Amino acid sequence: MEILSSLWSGFAVAALPINLALIVGGCFVGTLIGALPGLGPVNGVAILIPLTFAFGLDATSSMILLAAVYYGCMYGGRISAILLNIPGDEPAIMTTLDGHPMARNGQAADALAISGVASFIGATLATIGLTLFAPMLAKAAIYFGPADYFALYVMAFATIGGITGTDPRKTLLAALLGLMLGTVGLDPSTGVARYTFGSFHLYDGFDAIVALVGLFAISEILFFLEDRAQASGLVPPGSVFPRLSRVKEGLGASFRGSLIGFVAGILPGAGASLGAVMAYSAEKRVSDKTGTFGQGDPRGVAAPEAGNNAASGGALIPMLTLGVPGSGTTAVMLAMLISLNIQPGPLLFQRSPDLVWGLVAALYLANVVLLVLNLPLIGMFTRVLGLPVWGLMPLVVAISYLGVYAITHAAFDLMVMVGFGILGFVLRKLDFSLVPVVLGLLLGMDMENNLRRALSISGGDFTILFQSPIALVIYGVTAGFLILSLVLSRRDSRA
Repeated sequence: MEILSSLWSGFAVAALPINLALIVGGCFVGTLIGALPGLGPVNGVAILIPLTFAFGLDATSSMILLAAVYYGCMYGGRISAILLNIPGDEPAIMTTLDGHPMARNGQAADALAISGVASFIGATLATIGLTLFAPMLAKAAIYFGPADYFALYVMAFATIGGITGTDPRKTLLAALLGLMLGTVGLDPSTGVARYTFGSFHLYDGFDAIVALVGLFAISEILFFLEDRAQASGLVPPGSVFPRLSRVKEGLGASFRGSLIGFVAGILPGAGASLGAVMAYSAEKRVSDKTGTFGQGDPRGVAAPEAGNNAASGGALIPMLTLGVPGSGTTAVMLAMLISLNIQPGPLLFQRSPDLVWGLVAALYLANVVLLVLNLPLIGMFTRVLGLPVWGLMPLVVAISYLGVYAITHAAFDLMVMVGFGILGFVLRKLDFSLVPVVLGLLLGMDMENNLRRALSISGGDFTILFQSPIALVIYGVTAGFLILSLVLSRRDSRA
């Protein structure tokens, strides 16, 4: 009853006219930012921080605005992923696997509706979890050490072979290429430059957003230039009204993906990308009986969308209760809180109840606003597929260049983006999936850092990786996945 009373007082704060306006405006702006290739939630939240000071907003209203933008960006990332095969942010990579094939089959409206409903389910369940279990789950996350995180990333990469429908050997090779690209830059332990060829521009390594835009957007444009008639990826938009029967097909996957994504979001540093990967991988293992994943299966859209949105909500738990950011976006929000002289941590719920419960209540309202805002716009979004390719492709180029330059303000990164675009073009010509490359680049750095931390603790003894009960459980689950995959593949070959 105490939780319900606190939540009710939070709704009283969130329902103030100024906060309602911030929720609606933040959701709308966040959806637009998320739909633009390359920007993503981290940059969307960072861009709007100066506005909170310019408008003189208090801490509660500022956090409500940033949280609404955060959720809006997570919703918006699916739009360009489904329609153009260009993810708006890293977690939306997984949505391209089945979302874009649905669009190519004239089911763009269905895919957008499925992703919208799945996003709503994932974010709402994560907010409920935040309401009920925040302190308890935050305490459980404390027990995850570097070896446990390393085991978690091992599981992600061990099951990556089953993510795409291409040759598993090519998938693992692409993931290895991504891991190799992730080693470029300064060594996290010694500070020695690795594979920089004397260029200080590469000391920070390759920015995942720059690689993402290059691999997907620029390679798509190169395919268009090679064959104007077929390779643009655009097809007639089909029906602008989604079918309820198709939306229902993804409901089960939405709930399963929400649970997996929420757990991934709670773990500091795991983030929405890992939540989306694990949700898709698990759903493919459970549901792909006829080999339809990767060809436009609604469950392949629902699972990662629910997973990444649930992870975004789960990432708020360690930020609020421990003062530890669960993702890059919550790191920006944490910095915002500290700059307002509010210290996140176990005592935040007692010291600033209006802020905490007002923020939680605003998340419930933001989910409803996003669902109401996005579903009616599906018809407008699908009409993008009907635009002339000669007019749309220059717009994609302009947005890609502006998005990357707005993030880094460096002309060198524009050249890196083009280089990744050429790499993506070559890999696609050789029938390699681009998703494992980005995942290797994206998750590889965190995997290496946790391995280094574990070895530092043990003095270089690799047995520390197998001493934690949590790590052993994760390795056991990984082995179970691999054995199940082997059994199913042999059964299919016999059939």
